[in-house]
Amino acid sequence: MSQHFFSPQRKIWFEPGIAMIRIITGLLMAYHGFEIFDGNKMLDYARWLTDLHFPNPALMAYLGKGAELISGVCITLGLFTRLAVWPMMLTMLGIAFGMGHGKIYYEDQHPFLFVLIGLFLFFNGPGKYSLDQYFYGNR
Repeated sequence: MSQHFFSPQRKIWFEPGIAMIRIITGLLMAYHGFEIFDGNKMLDYARWLTDLHFPNPALMAYLGKGAELISGVCITLGLFTRLAVWPMMLTMLGIAFGMGHGKIYYEDQHPFLFVLIGLFLFFNGPGKYSLDQYFYGNR
């Protein structure tokens, strides 16, 4: 039993596990992106980006939140997943290193974990339970 459990070739509940990771990540990202519809929060983000000397801070705030929302929805559905993870990862890298201090081992760990999950989904794909599989998988 333990030989199978610790074997690196043996996959345990792989497809449902990939789907669960993808869906939860997508929902969390979409949740963050829904702030695009809150004018007060968007003004706060624009002020923060102004203080950080970002160019065109209001536009950058809307682009970031829009990327979070659209990529979150696509990742949740497993639609264009390998493409959708890139706006998420780039936005989260911008947050960790541009808005944060790049301390990915502690303070800026949260956005950097989204980058790592994005890489995981890019390299592994969305899994069997996804719209990508339905539209583009082998039939």
